[in-house]
Amino acid sequence: MTPRTKTDTIVIHCAATKPSMDIGYDEIRKWHVEDNGWDDVGYHYIIKRDGTLQTGRDESMVGSHARQVNGTSLGICLVGGVDDNNDWENNFNDEQFETLKTIVLKLKDKYQIEKIIGHYEVDDVKKCPSFDVTEWKENNGLV
Repeated sequence: MTPRTKTDTIVIHCAATKPSMDIGYDEIRKWHVEDNGWDDVGYHYIIKRDGTLQTGRDESMVGSHARQVNGTSLGICLVGGVDDNNDWENNFNDEQFETLKTIVLKLKDKYQIEKIIGHYEVDDVKKCPSFDVTEWKENNGLV
């Protein structure tokens, strides 16, 4: 893995899992390492269904979560994001959104980050994280 020399963006993701799938770091790391052949889990943080924040890839390292901005960004993944038919769906709960706000504020302050985006903003094939990040930022005083 490569150390990140600049941090100017936070990218919000979803795991593209159904609301009934209560997974976390271990499962996502397995997908990324065993299935994708990556060095480690691609996200820096994972937010479980109960709002628990899990640390993923070391924060100082380049992530593997949004190819276009991996070298300058931190990736946060919320577990959930698709319905029972695997269609994109905002099925996150209040606990997850509260944890998301807390970690975004912490990282924003730590790195003086102004750019907080959804994965869909750098990969137009995806609708990840299944909610409007701009609207979420506005509703949470993050703009």
